[in-house]
Amino acid sequence: MSHPRLPKPSLERFRRQLASVDALPQLCLLGLVSGLITGALMVAFRSLLTLGAWVFMPHGDIEAFEALPAGVRSLMPLIAVVLIGAWLWRQPAGARKVGIAHVIERLTHHQGRLPLRNWINQWWVGVVSVLGGLSAGREGPAIHLGAAAASGLGQRLSLPHNSLRVLVGCGTAAGIAASFNTPIAGVIFAMEVVVMEYTIAGFMPVILASSMGAVVAQLVYGPEPAFPIPGLHLRSLLDLPWIVVSALAIGLLAGLFVRVAQGHEQLQRLPVWWRFSLVGALVGGVAWWYPQVQGMGYDTLGLTLTTSLPIDVLVAVAIGKLLLTALAVACGIPVSIIGPILVMGAAAGALCGMLGGFLMPLSASGPEVYAMLGMAAMMGAVLQAPLAALMALVELTHNPSMILPGMLAVVVAGLAARQLCDCRGFFITQTQHGLHPLQQPLMQALSRVSVPAVMDRKLTISPRRVDREAAEELLGGKPTWVIIVRSSDDKPALALKAADLARALLDEQLAETAAFDLLEIPGQRLELASIHPQATLGEAFDRLDEHAVDALYVEASSAPLSGRISGIITRDAIESYYRYRR
Repeated sequence: MSHPRLPKPSLERFRRQLASVDALPQLCLLGLVSGLITGALMVAFRSLLTLGAWVFMPHGDIEAFEALPAGVRSLMPLIAVVLIGAWLWRQPAGARKVGIAHVIERLTHHQGRLPLRNWINQWWVGVVSVLGGLSAGREGPAIHLGAAAASGLGQRLSLPHNSLRVLVGCGTAAGIAASFNTPIAGVIFAMEVVVMEYTIAGFMPVILASSMGAVVAQLVYGPEPAFPIPGLHLRSLLDLPWIVVSALAIGLLAGLFVRVAQGHEQLQRLPVWWRFSLVGALVGGVAWWYPQVQGMGYDTLGLTLTTSLPIDVLVAVAIGKLLLTALAVACGIPVSIIGPILVMGAAAGALCGMLGGFLMPLSASGPEVYAMLGMAAMMGAVLQAPLAALMALVELTHNPSMILPGMLAVVVAGLAARQLCDCRGFFITQTQHGLHPLQQPLMQALSRVSVPAVMDRKLTISPRRVDREAAEELLGGKPTWVIIVRSSDDKPALALKAADLARALLDEQLAETAAFDLLEIPGQRLELASIHPQATLGEAFDRLDEHAVDALYVEASSAPLSGRISGIITRDAIESYYRYRR
């Protein structure tokens, strides 16, 4: 008894499978590989930070700015902005973009293709901004490095663009998971902030990538979170009204942060060197007295959650670090903001907790509870990502009892920032167009599928004039379409239904005709433009509108009709797919 032979695996077959919306096994494999790559890159990035700290920081501690002489730590931000400015000075504006906003913009407008030059720049900017004492985190670089590496893997293999979107989500989730040791929060962050959709085909590979990123980080750094978290619990439900008030205040601070980070026209008119110098001088000036505003601030966050910091230090972190980080972004210094917003949110929450303890000494919970809630509330409000903030809170505390107050704090702060300050999310406001077209249902559906999944492969290519014998030969392969090659490249190719040519051959009036002009026989002809096989249906739809045609021919070569045409896709086919498969 013979068994059916399985088809041999091949890259071309793998690409065709990925073009479909339900290529779940293939996407999961890519997610697994992406997570491992991103985890390794995050370890490499953290190792660079550790190496730099070992060279010139006290005890090799990357957060030990407090142990440096005041003059040294005040001078470091100025040196950092000079190094960043000198590195980026002669590069084009597009190459200077790094971080999460850059990833979102490339995903939205460039199908997830991330340039190599920006990826290299992210290494330099990420390391210098953290070691140089600017208010910056390591999460933005981790996400950019991971997303670009995962996307680069897809580009290297010439995978369809619908899979590049998933790969970018995989790199994002693995970057967050490897940075905080919070794999669930990484998944939610990727889907809520970057990819902005929830589908089974998107979730599963991203979950695998996030898990693998966390595994790699845990193998190197252990299972502990990024900063110490004490056992937290509410003293009573009487805390809830004050939590609402505190979350409202934190939401307003989040709105202030986003508004300052957006910058002002007068600020943008200043020369770049002036803006960079302004940021370096202000950070250095504040750091003279309060070095807690420098760097990632995880040591300050840990102290906020476990001990009672002086009120002036908490105010400096909650207000000073907020304004310094936002001003750096407004002045064009591409620092990562996720770490700093967690630290400033915790400081603001601790201040609210202290005030609540003064007003309600018998019933209020400790400041550390409010600090943890403030951290989640600030993250949710600035990013407009309530689920990601809530999942980060749960994973960091390992305490289900924090879910109820966390939900309340995150929602109230998010509403305050959105409704009272008109903030739609930090990263969306930082993108070039200030919007995310993938939030539109049509573009979401069409971006999940690539052209090969829908195109009609039954076609043949013919010159404009053919004799009867050649026409019969054209129809011998039973094509659906006949692609008519024009005499000049500046004339668009045309598609003729093969059935119309067959009718012409059977027409009694044309029985004596020895040759046929395919532009003259009765039938409907569609003007064609070209598109590459990696394109999504969304790209195909835009190209149809751009060239005002009703069909596209699919070929790998950019030169018209110079390569093998693998298929044809019509506007009706795209609209039918959306209508019946959504």
